[in-house]
This record gives sequence, structure tokens and C-alpha cells, in this order.
Amino acid sequence: MSTVLVTGATGTLGRAAVPALVAAGHEVRATSRKPGRTGGAETWVRADLATGEGLADAVEGVGAVVHLASAPYQRAYTREVDVAGTARLVAAARAAGVDHLLLMSIVGVDRVPWGYFRIKLEAEREVARGGTPWTVLRATQFFDLLDTALAALTRLPVVPVDRGIRAQPVDTADVADLLVELVAAGPARDTVELGGPEVLTGDAALRAWMAATGRRRRILPVRGPGRMLAAFRDGAATTPALPVGTRTWSDFLARRYAHRTSRE
Repeated sequence: MSTVLVTGATGTLGRAAVPALVAAGHEVRATSRKPGRTGGAETWVRADLATGEGLADAVEGVGAVVHLASAPYQRAYTREVDVAGTARLVAAARAAGVDHLLLMSIVGVDRVPWGYFRIKLEAEREVARGGTPWTVLRATQFFDLLDTALAALTRLPVVPVDRGIRAQPVDTADVADLLVELVAAGPARDTVELGGPEVLTGDAALRAWMAATGRRRRILPVRGPGRMLAAFRDGAATTPALPVGTRTWSDFLARRYAHRTSRE
């Protein structure tokens, strides 16, 4: 097995991807701006996509790069990391003769008119034209992100929900499993998509979350304005691609809130 560099190794997906790659027999070199838990990675290297510091050393001698690092919703810094930083990483990988660069992206980046999604689409283009053999994996929203969003939303006594919004959230463990398969398969020079096993409405996702957490709130049905929410209602953040993830939203909630169930 080759050495695999994982950027953003301490992030939400990185914490699932690193141990999955290690379990598959790869020697994993983890990288992030600051030290953190690396899930059994053989080595850790400090590298900064925003400045380029450490990138040349990070990619030296690796066979594949799994690029998970991102800096969402941080204005100009987001573009510096996700677009310019990806370009820097691609250039370093090309110079080092890396065989495969695999970029993590999001289902709907080409269909949802949202600033962060547009930035991720630009990052995809940097990878495709960068000269290093590549694959782009677009996944739907992670369960963890949906969980965090609903926790924030239900701080309100009345929760507004657009029942028409459709989502197909996916477990990071399923994404990590597919990343391992794509690394083994080699560069596809194409885009692969992965969604969860079920398409949920905003209302259904919220009600399942409240049942699992025991939080009770009044739900106010609304129809959100704007082109972005219209795209979500049209299913732009879902995918018909097969195969799909195996773990459901209910599975995730049962694991995440098992402590609550065990006390009841």
C-alpha cells in the first residue's frame, strides 16, 4: 500500500477517513495547521493551505493525496484556503509526482446558488486542470452538520421549517469507506457522488431529531424565499447516484443520543 496524505485530518470527515485508510493498510501522513488527534496516522505534518507553508514537504514521497481541508463561511479566508490553497496543493503534488489527488466536495455545488458552494466548484476546477491525476468525490451533507444545525435552530421556542426542502444526509463513516475505495481504484478523472440511503424533508429530519433528543418545540411551517432555498426544494442537494450510504439518519441519532435512551 502507498503512503496517503490526508489534508484536514483533524476535521469531521478526517477523523473518520484517517482510521479507515489505516485499517485498509495505507501508511497515512496526516496534515493540518495545528496538531490534533490523527486516528492512528503514521506521521503528522504541519501544512498551511492559506500560505503554502509546509506543502512541499507534506506531499514529498506520497502516492495519493486525499484533500479534505476546507474553511467554510470565513469570507476571504475561505477562498484563500479552498480555491487558492487547493491550487497550491495541486501544484505541489504535480511537482512531487503524486499519482492521485482526490478532492472532497459537495453534492449540488453546480446547482445550488450559494457562495460557499460556488467556491467548492472553483476548487474542483483547480483540481481538474492542475495536471495531477484526479478524482472529485461529492457527498451530500453530513449527519454531524445536520445535527449541529438542528441543535442551533431548536434554541428558539418556535422552529420555522420549510417542509419542501429535501436533503439526503450521509454518515461520515460511509464517506470514509468510499474514499478508501477511490484511493485503491486510482484516478478516475471524473466526479463521483455519494448520498445517504434516504431523502428526508426538513420537517421529517427535525421531528426525528427532537424525538431522539427529547427536545420539544413548536414547529412553524414556512416557505423560505430566494433561489437557494428553491434549489433545495427542487432536490439540488440530493443525488440519484448509486451505491448510496448504508447508515440512516435514525441510525446516527440512535448512536449519538444513546446516553439519553439508556437513562430512560
